Amino acid sequence: MAFSSQSDGDDVLSEINVTPLVDVMLVLLVVFIVTAPLLNNAIHVNLPKTAATKEPDPGKPVTISVNAEGNVYIDKQAVTLAALEPELKSRHDANPELVYHLSSDESVKYGSVAKVMAAIERSGITKLAVITQSN
Repeated sequence: MAFSSQSDGDDVLSEINVTPLVDVMLVLLVVFIVTAPLLNNAIHVNLPKTAATKEPDPGKPVTISVNAEGNVYIDKQAVTLAALEPELKSRHDANPELVYHLSSDESVKYGSVAKVMAAIERSGITKLAVITQSN
């Protein structure tokens, strides 16, 4: 867009008026400055500084296994599905810090493993790792 100037009738002013562009950019900058802190869902806390500590030794984990026939074992001792929950509950009550590993044969039906997992959950165990084999 060309503008004519008052001083010379033949000279054409070829400069772009950047004032509206700067106004729009400043408005967008203010919008981003205001909304950026709101996008973070984390709660800001100041964590205390302590000396480095050694990780706790979890000890030997309790292994719960389901073989291809659907039989359940706790540390290589066969247990029935009915006796699984009371046995796990007594172990958990004796030591709530125990870690449990669940392993199952890949040919076992999902229903069998689901029943074992339900018994584990009902016994109050929260530290459970499902063991798989890497490729």
